[in-house]
Amino acid sequence: MRYGVSGSGFGNGGKDGGLGDEWGVRAARSRALAVLRVRGRALGAAILPAAVAVVLYAGEVTGHFTGTGWATARVITTVLAVVVLLAASAVALVVARARPAVTPTVELSETAAPDLHRLVRDLADRLDVPAPSAIALTPDCDSWLEDRSHRAHGRAAVPAGAGPVLVIGSPFLWWMRVGELRAVLAPVVAGTGPAADPDIAAARRFVRGLDAAVAVPDEPGLDPLRRLGARGVGRVARLLLRACGNHAAEMERGVAAAGSERAQAVDQGTRIVAQEQVGLAYAGWDRLLTRVALPAWRMGRWPSRLDAGVVSALTELSRRDRLAEGFSSRLGERPACDLLEEPGAVDEAASLLAARLFHGGPAEAGPDWAPVDWSRYPEEVVDRKWRADAARLHDVLDRLSTAADPEAPEAPTLTRVLTHLTAPQDRPSTPSAPTEDDDLPVVPPGAEAAAEARAQARAEAPARPEPLAAEEEDRHETEGRDEHEAEHEIDAEHEIDAEDEDEDDVRNPAADALAAALSAQVAREDAEREARAAAGATAGAASGAAGFTGPDGPWPLAPLLPPRTGRDLLADHVTALVCCAAVDTTGAAPGLDWLDGPALLVDGERAADLGPRVLALVEEGDPAPLRAWLSTTGVRPEKPVRLL
Repeated sequence: MRYGVSGSGFGNGGKDGGLGDEWGVRAARSRALAVLRVRGRALGAAILPAAVAVVLYAGEVTGHFTGTGWATARVITTVLAVVVLLAASAVALVVARARPAVTPTVELSETAAPDLHRLVRDLADRLDVPAPSAIALTPDCDSWLEDRSHRAHGRAAVPAGAGPVLVIGSPFLWWMRVGELRAVLAPVVAGTGPAADPDIAAARRFVRGLDAAVAVPDEPGLDPLRRLGARGVGRVARLLLRACGNHAAEMERGVAAAGSERAQAVDQGTRIVAQEQVGLAYAGWDRLLTRVALPAWRMGRWPSRLDAGVVSALTELSRRDRLAEGFSSRLGERPACDLLEEPGAVDEAASLLAARLFHGGPAEAGPDWAPVDWSRYPEEVVDRKWRADAARLHDVLDRLSTAADPEAPEAPTLTRVLTHLTAPQDRPSTPSAPTEDDDLPVVPPGAEAAAEARAQARAEAPARPEPLAAEEEDRHETEGRDEHEAEHEIDAEHEIDAEDEDEDDVRNPAADALAAALSAQVAREDAEREARAAAGATAGAASGAAGFTGPDGPWPLAPLLPPRTGRDLLADHVTALVCCAAVDTTGAAPGLDWLDGPALLVDGERAADLGPRVLALVEEGDPAPLRAWLSTTGVRPEKPVRLL
C-alpha cells in the first residue's frame, strides 16, 4: 500500500516549517485515533452479545434473574453471542491473513546501489527521521513509501518492525541529476517520521487489512463454500472501510503535509527545477511507452533500455520545443543513474517489468519474447511491424475478393489497395432541385406550401374594417418583407441540408467494409494473445514464479491504449503498406522517432507528410495526394511488396 508523500509534492514554499510539521503530525495522529475508534466500535459490537450473556448468567448466580423467561433469554443470548463471536473471529482472521497489495518493483540492494543508499541515509539524517528499510525501483514517474512488513508478501517482505520501503520511479534516475533526485526524494523520505508513530502505524495496518480483505472473494482457487464466506467477510470489510475512509484519507493528507513541510529545509533552490523535471519526465515516459515501446511489445520484442530511451526522447523534445530549451544543457551534470553499480542491468530489469505491467508479457525472455537494443529497433521492430500489417491487410483483402470473385487472386501491391479504396460505389440517386438553366422557375423547396398556408390563413381570418391607404401600403410592405425573409430562411435550411448530404457522401463505403474486416481480424489476434498470456500466468502461478500478483489483479495491471477505431486501424495498415513499398522500391529505410515511434526515412529525413495523404485516401476515397507523394518519392505502387 502506498502512503506518505508523493515525489511530486513540494509543500508551500518553506514558510513556518516547524509549525507546519507539528500541525501535520497532530492532524494525522488525531485522524489515526478516529480510525482506531472505528475498529474499537466494531470490536465492541462483536463482544456485546457475549457481555449481555455474562450479565444474565451472573444475575442467575446471584438470584436476581430467575424464572423461565430469564432462562430463555440466557439461551437465546448465548447462541447469538457464539454466532457473532465466530463471525467476528472469521472476519479478524481473514483481515489478518489477507495479502495487502504490493507494487511490482525491481529491488535495489545496497551492493547494487551503495551510493544511492548512502544518499538516502544522509537525507534521512538531515531530516531527522528514520531511514527507509529498503529501496526499490518501479517503471513509473512517481516515488512513495510502501509498507511491506506483512508476512504474506513472501520474498518482498521486510522484517517485522522495519521501516517502509522507498519506491523510486526508474525514469527519475536516468533523466534527473543527483541534486534534483535528492530534492524530489526529500518529502518522501520525510514521511518515515510519521510512519513510525504507533497510532498512525496501527491505523494504516487496519485500513490495509480491510482493503486486502475486500479482494479475497475474487482470488482464484476458492471452493464455493469458502467463496461464499469470503463474500460475507468482504461486505463487512467494505462497511468498515466506508466508516473510516474519510479519516484515513485525512490522516494521509496530514502525513503528506508534515513530510512536505519538514523537507523545505533540504535543497530549497533545487526544488523548483526538480518539480519541472518531474512533469517533463512524465511526459517523455508516456510518449516513449505508447509510441515506441508498445509497437515492439506487440511484435514480441521488449526494448531493454527504456530508461535510457527517456533521455533520448526528452532531448529530442528539447530540440523541437522552444519551451523545453535549456533542459538538455543539464545533461552535462552527473546523472542520478551513476549512483547505481550496473545501470544497464537495472535498466533491463525495469524495462522487462514495464512490459509486464503495461502489456502483460512473460516474466522471462524467450524465443517469442526477446529483448531488442535501440540500434536494432528499426530492423527488428519497425520493418517487421510494417510487413506484418501489410500482410494482414492483404489477407483481409483476399478474403473479401474471394467472397466476391473466387477466380481473382491478386498480388500484394499498393495499387491493389488504391484501386479497392477508390472504386466507385453505387449510391441511391436523389432528385435534384431545378437550376437556372431549366425552363421552370426556381422555387425554393417548401415555398409553395408556405404561400398556400398564408393564403388559407388570410381567407379564414375574420373581416376587419377597410384600412386607410397608408396603412394598406405599410401592410403590403411588411408582408413582402416577411415573405422575403421566410424564403431566405428556407434557402439557408436547404443549403445546410445539402452540405450534410455532401458530408455523408464523402464517407467511403469501401473503406468502412475493409476497416470492419480488419478490426475483426485484429480482435481475434488480440484475443489469442491474451489467452496465451493468461495460460502463461496460470502456469507461472502454479509453479510459484508469478511474483507480484494478487489483489492488484491479472497482468497487465495498467494496459496502455484503449481500442482503436476501424478507420484508425485501416489508416495504420495502409501507411505500413506504403512504407513497405517505399523501402522495397526506393532508397527509403525504416527508422525510429523518439517521440512518434516508427518512422519512414526518405533520403535520411523523416517523411512527416505521409499521414495526411493516407487519411485523404481512407476518409474521402481521394488517392490524388498519395499518388502525388508516390510519384515525387519514386515509389512504384504496381510492384509486389515483401510480406512477413
